[in-house]
Amino acid sequence: MSTLRVGLRCDAGPRRGVGHLVRCLALAEEFLARGADVTVFGTVERLDWATAELAARGIPLLPGPDSAAELVETARRHHLDVLVLDSYELDPAGAGALRAAGVYTLAIIDGDSRGQVADLYLDQNFGAELPGPGAVPGLGAGVGLPGRLLAGSGYALLRDTVISARPPVAPPATAVGRPRVLAFFGGTDAVGAAPVLTRVLVATGHPMDLTVIVGRPEIEAEVEDVTPGRGQIIRPVPPTTSLPALITEADLVVSAAGTSTWELCCLGAPTALVCVVDNQRESYTRVVRHGLAAGLGELPELTAGGVAGRAARATAARTLHGLLSSPQRRTTLAARAWSTVDGQGRARVVDAVFDAVRAAAVTG
Repeated sequence: MSTLRVGLRCDAGPRRGVGHLVRCLALAEEFLARGADVTVFGTVERLDWATAELAARGIPLLPGPDSAAELVETARRHHLDVLVLDSYELDPAGAGALRAAGVYTLAIIDGDSRGQVADLYLDQNFGAELPGPGAVPGLGAGVGLPGRLLAGSGYALLRDTVISARPPVAPPATAVGRPRVLAFFGGTDAVGAAPVLTRVLVATGHPMDLTVIVGRPEIEAEVEDVTPGRGQIIRPVPPTTSLPALITEADLVVSAAGTSTWELCCLGAPTALVCVVDNQRESYTRVVRHGLAAGLGELPELTAGGVAGRAARATAARTLHGLLSSPQRRTTLAARAWSTVDGQGRARVVDAVFDAVRAAAVTG
């Protein structure tokens, strides 16, 4: 088979976040390792570190087509064999148009296929292969989808830097007087979760050395306004490519229930999650229910005024205090998380793509 030409269509920026780009980057690394030619199509706004990540791998970043006709034209102009679609905003008709044009199409979804007609679907969320409350009817078993469904955390897309940092066994927690805590909420913290959770962490009253990843200057300013308590240090830092190292060095990680959840699981990080947007709710609920992470609730609850807001913040602070003061609780979370995501998900996805393309070439 000649060199496979692969396109990945995704966007990233302060409003969209970086989750789509990060998982496409993981796929891109695997395709490159298999000798494919890879191009990313989309918009990356105000994220110098993200564009640097693409450039470091020699991956071109070209403007992203949006409509079905533009997607097909782009695929033809660049002689693409495969196009990966990872967006909540693209015209859902694009997948079917690409498929009809003979371009093998992989749609990355989060519970909702949005009516896309693709050759292959990927839902990397934990428990996605199981029907559950709020699930899209038929999606759990792939019923009603025109193409094949790869579902569950066994297909989690993780970058080289995460896979290489994965410990050989689940790391045990140790008793420490001032735990190292890492808090981050996506590449841009589009919803402003960092200041809220920084205040909740301070409210635990537990000593800690807290590093907060601040995605934007306005977030940094809010975090710097938080007054630490006795024995507490707050250190805001900008987004960094050294995040996997920071995760493995932390005694506790506080994060949003987005795509980074699978990185945290793979690294065996004791984690407390907050659900920051609606489309994280199903995955957040499953992860917390199965004990892969502790749950801190939903961001609107934690930011609410009045008695309800105070109660939600107090409950979250109690959960965090329990984790900070109990190495055993942290060890239990880390072990369950580590055993759930093995870092081989992207290889399984790319295997499926290559198998399908080869099969099509033989029958064609």
